[in-house]
Amino acid sequence: MKETMKRLAVCLAAVAICSGAYAADDEEPSKKKPVDASVGMDLVSTYVWRGQKNGGVSIQPAGEISWNGLSLGAWGSFAFSPQYNGSDEEIDINLGYAYKGFSVGITDYYLFNNGYPFFKYGGLSGNAHTFEGTIAYDFGFLAVAWSTNFAGTDGVDGNGKRAYSSYLQIDAPFKLGPLDWDATLGVVPYRTSFYAADDSHGFHVNQVALRAEYPIELKHISIPIYGQIVANPSSRDLFFLCGVAISINK
Repeated sequence: MKETMKRLAVCLAAVAICSGAYAADDEEPSKKKPVDASVGMDLVSTYVWRGQKNGGVSIQPAGEISWNGLSLGAWGSFAFSPQYNGSDEEIDINLGYAYKGFSVGITDYYLFNNGYPFFKYGGLSGNAHTFEGTIAYDFGFLAVAWSTNFAGTDGVDGNGKRAYSSYLQIDAPFKLGPLDWDATLGVVPYRTSFYAADDSHGFHVNQVALRAEYPIELKHISIPIYGQIVANPSSRDLFFLCGVAISINK
């Protein structure tokens, strides 16, 4: 039953992606928008991803082009003093589609670890890529996203087989005083070795976070300054980080 649920999650993400593509094709030409592009960079005191520390002080460049709901982007993270055998140096490539509050996407995570080059792919081992599908909906007051690894490097379940590791994230943005806030809950729904080790052998909370951001908006430039506290109940870790982001778009 559990294996069926995992495969169903992957199939739903694939169907949603195809549906989004057809929706873009059917849209009236008069409603189509020109190509947009943006480029940016974050500087963070600690790189924390889904309740796990992936690096210390890091620079994180990003770029994206988008058209009519479709987007193609790249994001990277490079630590000033690498300490984690290359896992704190990363390049991600994302292909996505968004319509109103609904969005789907596929991400290729590439880590500079184990000495594997970028253009080398394999199964659970023999490469440094992880391929993940995501389906999400933003209600405005609440955003929900489900992500599942479907290929490349992945964790294993209790039987040593590919776990199709999944992650459920819920974000609740709100405004308090001059700051923009965001509360985050991240959950690992079933057993996998992909995320931080825990004693649950299944469902566990991997991230409870609160972020505060002071927005600075100039013409075509956004420079928010933010701080975030992140707790990982499953690994009993606590992180506090701060950062500044620069985003240029037109």
